Amino acid sequence: MSVRQKFTHGIIRLIKLLSSLALGTLLAALLSASTVSPGTLEAQVRNISGHNEFDYASWTTDALLGKLSDWALSLQRFISPEDQSQIVLDYLQGVQKVSALNNELLAIYADPAIENPDASTAPIRESLQIEIDARDALTPLVESILQNQLMVIIQDSKIEIANQVFPPSLYHFSETPLSLVISPRATISQVLDVSLLPDLNTTERDTIEQQIYNDLDYSALIVPVGGIGLYPTMVMQTSNIVWLTEVISHEWVHNFLTLRPLGINYFTNEELRTINETTASLAGKELGRLILEKYYPQFVPQEPKNQPPDPDDTAVDPLTEPEAFDFRAEMRETRVETDQLLSEGKIEQAEDYMESRRQYFWENGYAIRKLNQAYFAFYGAYNDEPGGGASGEDPVGPAVVALRSQYTHLSDFLNDISWVTSFEKLQDLLAR
Repeated sequence: MSVRQKFTHGIIRLIKLLSSLALGTLLAALLSASTVSPGTLEAQVRNISGHNEFDYASWTTDALLGKLSDWALSLQRFISPEDQSQIVLDYLQGVQKVSALNNELLAIYADPAIENPDASTAPIRESLQIEIDARDALTPLVESILQNQLMVIIQDSKIEIANQVFPPSLYHFSETPLSLVISPRATISQVLDVSLLPDLNTTERDTIEQQIYNDLDYSALIVPVGGIGLYPTMVMQTSNIVWLTEVISHEWVHNFLTLRPLGINYFTNEELRTINETTASLAGKELGRLILEKYYPQFVPQEPKNQPPDPDDTAVDPLTEPEAFDFRAEMRETRVETDQLLSEGKIEQAEDYMESRRQYFWENGYAIRKLNQAYFAFYGAYNDEPGGGASGEDPVGPAVVALRSQYTHLSDFLNDISWVTSFEKLQDLLAR
């Protein structure tokens, strides 16, 4: 590449980055400038959540400034693709070490037989700090590597405008805020979502949820989230490369949709939110798998093989073998029955039923802290797998999945569905 070509390439990258920074700054300004009318449900909820709210504007500004600094260095340009992938894997191993050492510390401090946990944990805390420093030093480089790997996959998939990927992939590892989801008690519908600080303990979460229930007569649930489609997107620390590649892809798809009618109308109604989330889930999984295939082939998940049982295998008596617990089927049954009870106006009966089912899930190894209308309002929007699960009989997610099956290329699917502005428009697209 000539000097002129390098200069031109650098100018194009700078223009794209500055455009991206302008987009992020605009989003931050909109978030910080938002006002809440007194007396509304949002004002009442925020009066209860109070000082626990997450500051998106400050986070976005700091993340954008960090990305501008990282761009100036662009160290990954001087590292071979193979070494880049190894750096990411080494980093994730470091994240795992930090998690293991933290768990070791918690176990020692929780052990009543240890009289002086501070002294006992001194070597562990020293090792932990070394691992944290090493992890943090690598974080900007790892983010840049994964951003570029995703950009290559997006370009390979032809998800472009005038041969350019926009917005560029930008994400930042961070503690993600908790999501306070509000639903009416009489129906399952997410009418409000307030982001809270990530360090709220279980008691604090229960207190907020119960106060909203008692004072406002709404169902509330505070849930963790793995990523948020800001710009740069916010992604939780993990040591799982499969999960990570899927999440950064999922959140980029939200950025892609935000610039188009489907994303602009995300909060218009439940149907459009489900279309958004199901689209991002489908596309995120596809793009994430492509990243793995190109850069981390040893981690590509194996496709499940549906093989008939061997008639000669008599090691297990099928009449006495216990039936495996099917979480998705059981959750679908729970959602369908809850919807039926609520449609009949039996709110208290529905809530008693959900609590009994929560205990049933607990007995079968699924630790659900609270199962209520807000739970289904949140998890029901992610409806990209057969069986419904928390979505019950909702037809929106399956319609998105059916539409995806009509396209050979992911780019064509995303370009068409990004212009959908209602469930009826989605059905029209499906019936073409």
